[in-house]
Amino acid sequence: QVQLVDSGGGLVQAGGSLRLSCAASGRIFSIDRMAWYRQAPGKQRELVAAIISDRNTNYLGSVQGRFTISRDSAKNTVYLQMNNLKPEDTAVYYCHAQIRVTSSDPVVIYWGQGTQVTVSS
Repeated sequence: QVQLVDSGGGLVQAGGSLRLSCAASGRIFSIDRMAWYRQAPGKQRELVAAIISDRNTNYLGSVQGRFTISRDSAKNTVYLQMNNLKPEDTAVYYCHAQIRVTSSDPVVIYWGQGTQVTVSS
């Protein structure tokens, strides 16, 4: 059974920083894309940042230059460093991963349980 556990959220003042972590565990053959999504109250879930490799990343326009996504493939872990946080960044952040459990199985999408990020003005 594959599991994603995300953590690192909290309450921070505007201009502050947080680092989110997400570790994948269980039977894993390979992990393709890893990403962070967020969902604010009353809004749809949106992609914040995604990574396939260190040279293949993409970001939501409003976080470009403030957030950095990285991954440690040896640990099956993805991180999101969030700097200069703004009140509009307040949301539940979810980890997302595309995982194969064997070489012959198709990619399956897994989600973390979510971690709350609250930025006060």
